[in-house]
Amino acid sequence: MNILLVSAEVSPFAKVGGLADVAGALPKDLVKLGHDVRVAMPCYPMVENDARYNVRPVIDDVEVKWGDGSTKHAFVKSTQLDSVPVYLIGGEGYFSEATESKKVYSAAGWEPYAFFVRSILEMVKVMEPRWIPDVIHVNDWHTGFLPVYLKVSYANDTDLNHIATIMTVHNLAYQGEFDFAILREAGLPDELYSLDKLECYGRVNFMKAGLVYADMINTVSETYACEIQTEEYGCRLDGLLRYAAFNDRLRGILNGIDYAIFDPATDKRIKHNFSADDTAGKAKCKADLQKELGLPVKKSVPVIGMVTRLADQKGLDILKKAMPSLMKDDLQLVILGTGDPSYEKYFADQAKKHPDKVSANIGFDAALAQRIYAGSDFFLMPSRFEPCGLGQMISLRYGSVPIVRRTGGLGDTITEFDSAAGSGNGFVFEKYDVKELTAAIERALIVFAKPALRKQIISNGMNCDFSTTRCAEQYSALYSEAIRRKSHSAAA
Repeated sequence: MNILLVSAEVSPFAKVGGLADVAGALPKDLVKLGHDVRVAMPCYPMVENDARYNVRPVIDDVEVKWGDGSTKHAFVKSTQLDSVPVYLIGGEGYFSEATESKKVYSAAGWEPYAFFVRSILEMVKVMEPRWIPDVIHVNDWHTGFLPVYLKVSYANDTDLNHIATIMTVHNLAYQGEFDFAILREAGLPDELYSLDKLECYGRVNFMKAGLVYADMINTVSETYACEIQTEEYGCRLDGLLRYAAFNDRLRGILNGIDYAIFDPATDKRIKHNFSADDTAGKAKCKADLQKELGLPVKKSVPVIGMVTRLADQKGLDILKKAMPSLMKDDLQLVILGTGDPSYEKYFADQAKKHPDKVSANIGFDAALAQRIYAGSDFFLMPSRFEPCGLGQMISLRYGSVPIVRRTGGLGDTITEFDSAAGSGNGFVFEKYDVKELTAAIERALIVFAKPALRKQIISNGMNCDFSTTRCAEQYSALYSEAIRRKSHSAAA
């Protein structure tokens, strides 16, 4: 199949969260299955101007019709993701603020993203040599208007109207809601502003737009696909998603990580490499991490790592309540992240109050993240909800045992360690509750104190397979299903 994957962020070019990791890894594994895969993303200055990426022009001027009758102008440049072509779409000054990853979404609003996806469709029409995708795979609300444009604005376009679409929901909580007036500005008819199409509680909803108009929908874990059909997790779209599931249009495909990048045996970002067969380097990574962060270098003291966005979703409210109890234990807590200023201040204050127990690193540093994965004994993800989560997969790969709440992809990847049977790869709690969180950490500390059990659980985790190779096969089947549905719909 010819597959075009569209995303607002793609690793290594622009990374804010897990979406970038998936968008950067999945295409490479799809190519291995024999597909012709291309990627489209916004042309951010930090990518365009980086000599490492050898960005070159492809199309100087793509005309994009706008709702007021005017014509906007896009350009297309390209780079490579291994053997995968990556198209960088820019023009009209959109996305020009993104000189670094943390500014990728700073140009808030609907217009840059509507321009981006419509430019992609116009690009496909004029590409030389000619290349038309069989499937366009869009991701999250930023790309939600592409299936709408394809089925409404290009319904009679014989170049494009056969293309199937799938939409992947990485986090349903972020939906892109705007005033009714944007429809006309975006060149879409007023009649789309209805309950069964784009309207959601008095607003135009980009996420809903993609969900309604895509041929197939998936989320990034099987459990999350079930959770979002409930009022608790459905973010006001649960009725639509139940209807999609009823019509067999909603699936769950667990994300994976690129094992070529996340490999402790070859990772150049850590000083001491190690593997499941020889973990000696991990103890050295731990000592290095403790020394680097100013913590006492003690092999006997467990290090609990967190690489996270500092937000309630990530369970920081219950972690905050648990801190007084945890600070009585002989442990060290290492946090890397940025987000809610109140949490940034709280954990910075905790580091000052408990300098031998807490290291708070406010900001994001990809290299430090790897050193935390490699140097921690445990990795904490007490999330309120977690569509998939990649942190627990990376931590397993690096021998850091996850402590998680059973929700979304965390529940699909982490199973409670059974010391008698020697099975399981982590520690899991059910209720979103400070007592259950604390109890899970205490169970982890008990196992840490028993070398044989600790060795067993580390081995279990490091031998798990959560690579993107596995999920590429599932996406390939999903693309085929989307094409079948599109052809049946056209025939009808």
